[in-house]
Amino acid sequence: MWDRTAAAYERRHAAVLRRDGGAAWGTFRISERRLRLLGNVRGKDVLELGCGSAGWSIALTHAGARVVGLDFSPVRLAQASARMRATRVRFPLVVARAEAIPFPDARFDIVLSDFGATTFTDPYRTVPEVARVLRAGGLFVFAHSSPLRSLTQDARNDRQTRRLMRDYFGLHELRDRYSVEFQLPYGEWIRLFARCGLSVLSLIEPAAPRTRRTTYFTARDQEWARHWPVESIWQLRRSQDSQRPHRSRQSVGRRPATARRR
Repeated sequence: MWDRTAAAYERRHAAVLRRDGGAAWGTFRISERRLRLLGNVRGKDVLELGCGSAGWSIALTHAGARVVGLDFSPVRLAQASARMRATRVRFPLVVARAEAIPFPDARFDIVLSDFGATTFTDPYRTVPEVARVLRAGGLFVFAHSSPLRSLTQDARNDRQTRRLMRDYFGLHELRDRYSVEFQLPYGEWIRLFARCGLSVLSLIEPAAPRTRRTTYFTARDQEWARHWPVESIWQLRRSQDSQRPHRSRQSVGRRPATARRR
């Protein structure tokens, strides 16, 4: 899907994605200067999961970080390479799956994903991998759809409603005609983080701004998002202890018995 739609995606959203030099969060592009979720990145080893055209990675490289951009789509990475040439920066780009990150344990100080790989990969596989490659005290920050958005979305027409459209219990794999996304109930997110040695520092659920439009939503859905959270931005820290999470889904990422696919 991403290989097929990458060019159209960039044409539609390029101006929004370039806001604040690329260092902005979520569909409403809230500046990192305002949220300060990553802290001082100078000299830090940073992994961007699902980097797409690498706006975040380019911005963080300019800020002095040592960045690696990872994406599953070769077409998206080709766009990233073009953006790197245009902005005269260089850093490694890796074609890989976020469920099997091709780096050793404790390799990075920061892992981030801004509606990137964490949206399209199974959290029971991806979160343990992120914890594995993070150093003790390292940060994992990711922007993701809120569970409430998933519960109230009319998937057939791709719009938000004021009705509950699916069960909350058992949220996991959400398929539509075009792709698959993943979501968990809030409590299960927190339990999964804890099993992986990640503690929650902050959860930001921004309301849609009244004065700034985004190309990600219609005016109708942006009005919806002024009343209910459409996205969640999680800030997590890897525990300081030396124990590393096991890579097996069975021991770390097992779904509870009540969870079921939809």
